[in-house]
Amino acid sequence: MSIRHGLLALLERGPRYGSQLRTEFESRTGSTWPLNVGQVYTTLSRLERDGLVAQDGEDDQGHSLYSISDEGRSELRSWFETPVDRSNPPRDELAIKLAMAVGAPGVDIRAVIQSQRHHTVKAMQDYTRLKAQALIDEPANRDEVAWLLVLEQLIFQAEAEARWLDHCEARLVRLAEAAATEPETGTPAPGPAARATRPRARR
Repeated sequence: MSIRHGLLALLERGPRYGSQLRTEFESRTGSTWPLNVGQVYTTLSRLERDGLVAQDGEDDQGHSLYSISDEGRSELRSWFETPVDRSNPPRDELAIKLAMAVGAPGVDIRAVIQSQRHHTVKAMQDYTRLKAQALIDEPANRDEVAWLLVLEQLIFQAEAEARWLDHCEARLVRLAEAAATEPETGTPAPGPAARATRPRARR
């Protein structure tokens, strides 16, 4: 998640101070990815170092304001226009967990999958209820529209994860069935000659 570019997008609307940026970021994303003020000010310091924002005086309450620079606007435009890179995906804890569970002694991987599926389906149901509540009234402003988009992304992501877990379980079942039909180690399957001399069943 790019906090850096999210703050630039908010600053494009006008000068803001740190806690104001945190509040607006969480409002826009429905607090899905909560920030603390320390994260915000650390990111602002880096943006200032890179020439993308600059301090812009204080407001009536003495809060230090930040504004976006021309270089910051150029960086923001580039971010909006460039597709999110999927060639180097972030680490996914669930995928790593299942990969490590395969063949791990004492781990019932089907139980791991079923537990995760229960959690994922519950999360999907919770997100769906939130969406239904959000749609009781039409979204009235850009923050409500933005939150609805984030919420729908979470629903689609949970649906995809549930389908993937079903796929994982089905694959494990097939592997178990294939292993059950293989001859035991040290007992080779009978060759053509052995099969030829095998007595036929009486009719």
